[in-house]
Parts: sequence; structure tokens; C-alpha cells
Amino acid sequence: MSNLIDQSADLWRSARSVVALTGAGISVPSGIPDFRSPGGLWSRFDANVVASTWGLENNPKAVWEFLLDALTMFEKAAPNPAHKALTRLEQVGRLDMVITQNIDGLHQQAVTNNVIEFHGNCRGFYCNACRRDYLAEAAQGLTLADLPWMCEACGGVVRPSLVFFGEAIPQRALVESQRWSTQADLAVIIGTSGDVAPANIIPYQVKAGGGRVLEINLGPTSYGDLADVRLDLPAESCLPELADRLG
Repeated sequence: MSNLIDQSADLWRSARSVVALTGAGISVPSGIPDFRSPGGLWSRFDANVVASTWGLENNPKAVWEFLLDALTMFEKAAPNPAHKALTRLEQVGRLDMVITQNIDGLHQQAVTNNVIEFHGNCRGFYCNACRRDYLAEAAQGLTLADLPWMCEACGGVVRPSLVFFGEAIPQRALVESQRWSTQADLAVIIGTSGDVAPANIIPYQVKAGGGRVLEINLGPTSYGDLADVRLDLPAESCLPELADRLG
């Protein structure tokens, strides 16, 4: 395993431009279970109802019961050593962009500056009908008795700035991630199984452009043998070690 860490450091050190693709696995040590894993939110909520455009229109109370649970979990979470290691790597010029599928905001809390949020975030809210903006602070203190949160201007349901099932990925996120994956010569896959499109194609785009891939994941993933080097290790342990070697 030490040899694989050496290989990973060499691979990273030789890269000109590096992008990291992160998923739920990087935030599990922060106390946010993978939504799809046992104990995750999808074991308690029906994603087709509470995280969909249909739910926003037809069952906003159920949507907000799910959101209140998720927001409470996010508020309690803090960046773990994996998030902080990526920040260190950015600061020393070894990481150009983090493209994340997560909506927890932990990369920003760790003070990583260059982050593309593929699925949006829960730091801003707006009315799903009239598009009136609401500050994130307005969501603090919401209780079950307050749900669903409705717009004071038009009576529509207020929702966070995340991508619900049935909605398109924000155009800016698509364009920017495409630009960075096209110019990168190393993609680092961290804590994502590669099952969710279209973010999962980013490492393939880097590879197709002549770049290389480093995968940091526990257990098998949909990426198969795509990676040039694969670390079957917790990101919170091996990323800080890599940052030490590269810093």
C-alpha cells in the first residue's frame, strides 16, 4: 500500500492541471451518510417524492420534512481531513478545481476556493413559483410546525438552490466542468461510485484527452479499471498523506 501512495504522489506531482471529482464518500467521516447507504436519507424518505419536481408541486410538506432533516445534518457537520487536504493542495498549486456532486458545502467550509457544485447547494433559497430570493438564515429555526416554507409574496413553495430529480444540471456547472476536464491531465476521483450521470463522465473525458486518473474509493466502483492508480483507502487518511508529500 505504501508503494501505491508513492505512485499516487508521483502521478499527482507530474500533472500540469488537476481536477478532483468528489462524491458522498468524502463527507461520510463528517457525519453525513451517503444518501443511498443504510442509514442514509433514502432509507427513510422516498427520493422520488421528497427530492423531485413532482414533490415540490404536489407534496411540499414531505419535501420540507426531508429538507429539514438534511439541513439539520449539514449544520452539525464540519470539514474532515480529506476536505482540508484538498484545500492545502489548492493552496500550494497542486489542485486547480474541485467538481463536487455534494450539496453539503463542506468544501467551501474548508476554504477551498475553486469549487463547481454540480448539484447545487443549500446555502440559498428561492420561491419555486415567483423566484423571489430568500437568505439561508431565514431557514434557521424552522420546525415541523412551520412546514412547508411558503413564499410570503405569492404563496409558492420555497426551495433550496439544489438540483431536484427532474431538473437539469445548471448550465454554468456543465460548461465549467467541461472546460476544466478538457484541459486537465489528471482527474482524481474521491468518494464517488461513478453511478450518477453526467458528473461520472468527467474522469473519462480527462482520460480521452490523454490525461491520467487516480481513484480514491473504498470498495469496487463503476469505474472498473479506468484508473492508472487506485487507492482502496479512506480519503480522510490518504489525502492528508498525499498533501504532505506534495506540499
